[in-house]
Amino acid sequence: MYDYQLEDKLQLRKRIAPEYVHVIHHGISFCAVGSDGVRITMESALTARDRVGVQDFVLLENFTSEAAFIENLRKRFKENLIYTYIGSVLVSVNPYKDLEIYTKNHMERYRGVNFYEVSPHIYAVADNSYRSMRTERRDQCILISGESGAGKTEASKKILQYYAITCPASDQVQTVKDRLLQSNPVLEAFGNAKTLRNDNSSRFGKYMDIQFDFKGAPVGGHILNYLLEKSRVVHQNHGERNFHIFYQLIEGGEEDLLRRLGLEKNPQQYQYLVKGNCPKVSSINDRSDWKVVRKALTVIGFNDDEVEELLNIIASVLHLGNIQFGGEDSGIAYITTDTQIKYLSRLISPLNLEQAASARDALSKAVYGRTFTWLVNKINDSLAFKDESYKNPSVIGLLDIYGFEVFQHNRFSTFCTCLTVVLSSEMAIKDAVMFHAVSQWEPVQYFNNKIICDLVEEKFKGIISILDEECLRPGDASDITFLEKLEDTVGGHAHLTTHKLADGKTRKVMGREEFRLLHYAGEVNYNVNGFLDKNNDLLFRNLKEVMCMSENTILTQCFDRVELKDNKRPETAATQFKNSLAKLMEILMSKEPSYVRCIKPNDAKQAGRFDEVLIRHQVKYLGLMENLRVRRAGFAYRRRYEIFLQRYKSLCPETWPTWEGKQVDGVSTLVKHLGYKPEEYKLGRSKIFIRFPKTLFATEDALETRKHSLGNSPTLCPSPAVMIQSWWKGILARRRAQRKRQAVDSIRRFIKGFIYRHKERCPENEYFLDYVRYSFLIKLRKNLPKTVLDKSWPTPPAALVEASELLRKMNMQNMVWRYCKKINPEWKHQLEQKMVASEIFKDKKDNYPQSVPKLFVGTRLNGEEINPKVLQSLGNEKMKYAVPVTKYDRKGYKARNRQLLLTSNSAFIVEEGKLKQRIDYASLKGISVSSLSDGVFVLHVPTEDNKQKGDVVLQSDHIIETLTKVAICADKIHSININQGSITFTVGHGKEGTIDFTSGSELLVAKAKNGHLSVTAPRLNSR
Repeated sequence: MYDYQLEDKLQLRKRIAPEYVHVIHHGISFCAVGSDGVRITMESALTARDRVGVQDFVLLENFTSEAAFIENLRKRFKENLIYTYIGSVLVSVNPYKDLEIYTKNHMERYRGVNFYEVSPHIYAVADNSYRSMRTERRDQCILISGESGAGKTEASKKILQYYAITCPASDQVQTVKDRLLQSNPVLEAFGNAKTLRNDNSSRFGKYMDIQFDFKGAPVGGHILNYLLEKSRVVHQNHGERNFHIFYQLIEGGEEDLLRRLGLEKNPQQYQYLVKGNCPKVSSINDRSDWKVVRKALTVIGFNDDEVEELLNIIASVLHLGNIQFGGEDSGIAYITTDTQIKYLSRLISPLNLEQAASARDALSKAVYGRTFTWLVNKINDSLAFKDESYKNPSVIGLLDIYGFEVFQHNRFSTFCTCLTVVLSSEMAIKDAVMFHAVSQWEPVQYFNNKIICDLVEEKFKGIISILDEECLRPGDASDITFLEKLEDTVGGHAHLTTHKLADGKTRKVMGREEFRLLHYAGEVNYNVNGFLDKNNDLLFRNLKEVMCMSENTILTQCFDRVELKDNKRPETAATQFKNSLAKLMEILMSKEPSYVRCIKPNDAKQAGRFDEVLIRHQVKYLGLMENLRVRRAGFAYRRRYEIFLQRYKSLCPETWPTWEGKQVDGVSTLVKHLGYKPEEYKLGRSKIFIRFPKTLFATEDALETRKHSLGNSPTLCPSPAVMIQSWWKGILARRRAQRKRQAVDSIRRFIKGFIYRHKERCPENEYFLDYVRYSFLIKLRKNLPKTVLDKSWPTPPAALVEASELLRKMNMQNMVWRYCKKINPEWKHQLEQKMVASEIFKDKKDNYPQSVPKLFVGTRLNGEEINPKVLQSLGNEKMKYAVPVTKYDRKGYKARNRQLLLTSNSAFIVEEGKLKQRIDYASLKGISVSSLSDGVFVLHVPTEDNKQKGDVVLQSDHIIETLTKVAICADKIHSININQGSITFTVGHGKEGTIDFTSGSELLVAKAKNGHLSVTAPRLNSR
């Protein structure tokens, strides 16, 4: 088998002394000549090297070829060599399987060894940063980037494990090590989720500082998080899941814990967990992970009360998601679900259904997002370095950053993500440039990402500033107006285009609601839908007030009362992200960086599968080829001949205004005229290479000087061209002047019309009045009520009051006519029953509002639940309704299960197979029921009827529906008495009984000491 350590030593010596390499390995001597070729007597070594590729891409012969780059990756991946260098940058390919390269023996192999003396490994990067921190006394940082599923989180774990094993330790240090390691499963539980690309995808950015003392032992840490994907709490795409903690709690939580939290062991019961339709994942064991998280919380320092309150918040988010809303006649929303938080409906009034649902989701996202921030701060407290005698510990930072991911539909979150990657990529390229500046003294030309950063971040003119301005301005701001403002402000920028500004070819692949940024790694289209909403990320003030009043100590820390007193508008999401990113970049720029670029070999997460198309895409968007070219470059400036000649041809009379010959000859003539020395430049096949920046700067200065003389020199600018320019500039100036005059006239007429607006129509105000009428009609067309329950109507101007009222009536008649046409017989019957229930119970019975959104059913008992003997006893009488009830005996009030059957003529009380009592509707004197939320009612029957033993006391779980059915069948709509306090009924033989009703916290029916039947019921609605 080929010895890879031999390869490592060969390549190291070739790097140091490429002219000659002499190696003695296993007693065999052979040599290699680097400049004229390689001569090695061991043929097998050459064959093996051809098989596994080179360990550093800088050593590629064809370093400019992307195909050669990917082929080298393929060779190494096939041999399970997942790590390769580009200089000091580590490229890591996810193997999607366990490799035996992370043992303690491997850690010892890389410990304290020169970076290039061993084969590429994540441990080499970790050890190199550690040794640099110790020897150079300068803080370090390791930037890990890549697409979701490329292995970023695992890479950061390996680095932490390496420091935990190899660094000096003591009892105190061991505690810090344990907390550093245990912070990972906690942050993954609350911040990671299953996506289409990765079963354990980090949905937040994480930067962790590991602090070391003067001995080199880890003594503390600090975590900075940013851009948590809060929207995942309320919505997941198909095939994706919510954050892991929800499923871990439901699957792994103890029965007693779940009972206290009001949760069931079924994620399908919760609206926030069913949208992705993916409750189970084969690669994830939620129950086992729950145990790991609970242990980790204990190790980090959470006490039982904090864990309980934290889990209470998680459960509350799930309960919030299950809140459903109904709409009143006025359009105001209220909660319809039978939960203990019905009073929350008051907080969201007077919102409509859509606004109520949006407020619920906004609250859920805010609660989870702020709790996550609290969790990170809590972990930071446990990791804090508390030795005040040692003021400035050394630091190694770990940044787990997003990859430059481009989706079919890129929205606000992708926009923020790409900004992060652009900044980190600029750091990597600049670092490579500085490397060459030190080691080879040759400045290197590279793609400057600052132009993209300025386009996005620049104050007043950047995309984020424009987005914030559109969010804050009054009026009808929308995503489309933001796009239009973008076109007006930065539409001329070379790195931005929109459908409106693009050429015909580009428009075919761009939507009308998209803008395109030309990033360092390619073009990305962003859809503006949702930009304003996600950037505002606002929460209603009254919801904040409620959170501040919470008894949960975590929530009171997350929602500070000081926030309520601050009348200043909160920062937008983009501004918060930009500020946190600026803070992060400031931290990174103060440290010496190392880079790990992670690549996933396929989307199927299969071991051994190498998807060349997918990898080429990642190589491009990680900027690996540009990084390699920079590290191999030796010239400060390079440009294609045609571009160079087009820019500087005016500096030479022989090339101005046009050059008719070959481009290379024109460039050669130009540089000779400018006095370039032979050592200052080289002419390639298609480009000119300029070695020194000063040469280029001198050429640029000459161009700036020459620009001022272009319009005055007859040799450089013939007079016909000057005349055409002058004529065209005059046309443009006149057009601008005409537009200004028209604008001034319109403003003047509008102001004068406003002054005369209360006068009779006249020339002074006719323009204004016509505009007001037109504006009202346009506004009315956009805001017409959509349903008969919607009573909103725009306020008309004085001149259109009568016309507005006629239009309102016509619109209402039209909506009513259309609504009536759509009603089917079943729905009509339902509405008729609801009308009867409203007439009887509205504003009288406490639980009536809860029954309104619930449809009445035909029967509560099917044929199988009713004894056949009973059906036989009914004879020809057709059963119209049946419901299970509880009957209370006249003596002792003992509760007994019965069935109430309604036919056309009578009501029957049934016990299993026996007809216990028949009450003819004609003899039914009345029905009594309380005003509370209980289900107890009394059927009053004549005392002189020997067949009847007295009034019947019953209880139904569907009291509104049951009594409505009885009232309709017996035609006793006006015979239902709703009492407050108590109900008196006949027991039999002239004796009477009493039912006392009182309000309480829960429903309770029992015989009181005074011999009465006592009913206690909770009050659900205040009247």
